[in-house]
Amino acid sequence: MSNNQYKLNTKLIHAGITPDPTTGAIMTPIYQTSTYVQAGPGDHKGYEYARTQNPTRTVLQDALAAIENGKYGLCFGSGMAATDAVVKLLAPGDEVIVSNDLYGGTYRLMTKIFANYGIKFHFIGMQDAGNITQYINSNTKMIWIETPTNPLLNVIDIAACSVIAKAHNLILVCDNTFASPYLQTPLDHGADIVLHSATKYLGGHSDVVHGALIMNDSSLEERLRFIQNSCGAVPGPHDCWLVLRGIKTLHVRMQRHCENGEAIAHYLRSHPKVGKVLWVGFEEHPNHEIAKKQMRGFGGMISFTLKDDNIDEAIKVLKKTELFALAESLGGVESLIGHPATMTHASIPREDRIKNGLVDSLIRLSVGIEDIDDLIEDLRQAIG
Repeated sequence: MSNNQYKLNTKLIHAGITPDPTTGAIMTPIYQTSTYVQAGPGDHKGYEYARTQNPTRTVLQDALAAIENGKYGLCFGSGMAATDAVVKLLAPGDEVIVSNDLYGGTYRLMTKIFANYGIKFHFIGMQDAGNITQYINSNTKMIWIETPTNPLLNVIDIAACSVIAKAHNLILVCDNTFASPYLQTPLDHGADIVLHSATKYLGGHSDVVHGALIMNDSSLEERLRFIQNSCGAVPGPHDCWLVLRGIKTLHVRMQRHCENGEAIAHYLRSHPKVGKVLWVGFEEHPNHEIAKKQMRGFGGMISFTLKDDNIDEAIKVLKKTELFALAESLGGVESLIGHPATMTHASIPREDRIKNGLVDSLIRLSVGIEDIDDLIEDLRQAIG
């Protein structure tokens, strides 16, 4: 039976994995080598040099493709390296339409690096996908979305964006980091490239930095694989092994992330000192019906403000939590709390942040898999 015939929970454990042919090891070995011996010039077993190929990386790439319902996977040294590779598909004069609520590092790469090479980026609201069309011109080559977005948890209709992209021969890129393949498979809804910071839910243990791209189109895979090899932003075999290990428990971790996230979202919404709570699972959340259509659950990412919208009070909360660690990143088994305005999104100009709804007092939670009663008590004592 091929991997595509299995259900997701089974694919997460078995996809791309075969016992080591030498020893029968059930876990893929870490092939810690920089080069491979050839029987003669050009006479090799598919591996020449580790920047180009590594057996541990090959297994991970195949596994990632399988769990995203794609044909091809490519791995990179970080989520930003994967992002960088996708933008390198473009040329000077090309234009990209980008959701205006997105990870600050992506915004920084686009505006501070690639804008210098003559690539133009339009940052727009995409909660109504129809808004995209007015920004398309003869130079437009790509639509770039996150859904749910970071950190405002906006939901973007992948299928609607795909219809627009295909009508204008554009590449649709979807950052699926917040949802993970457990909750959402964007290729099934028409995306051309799925991007992950595998540092987050895919790795799941806050012990690896990694990035990935998954696609179905062979020409896109060929171009991106060329960039991967030529530019060299590849992960080491041990990092690949850590992500392989993390994927095996993605389904059980995500189940608990979702359960805990739902409980904490409802707790915060009922708290007298909390103002706005952003969580995809609320029925009144904008595009909640779209989320129900394209997602299999609502995840453990939550953002909220205090009622007085006071940054000083928000910082007090950030400093008082004990289980929620004040740290960058997300998607690990442990709960994290962050302040996007000064941490993950500090590179976005304040006026742009405020205009898009990312106020100075916004707090972002990555809800972990600890006991829910302990997590709620931690928030109770921190908020007061």
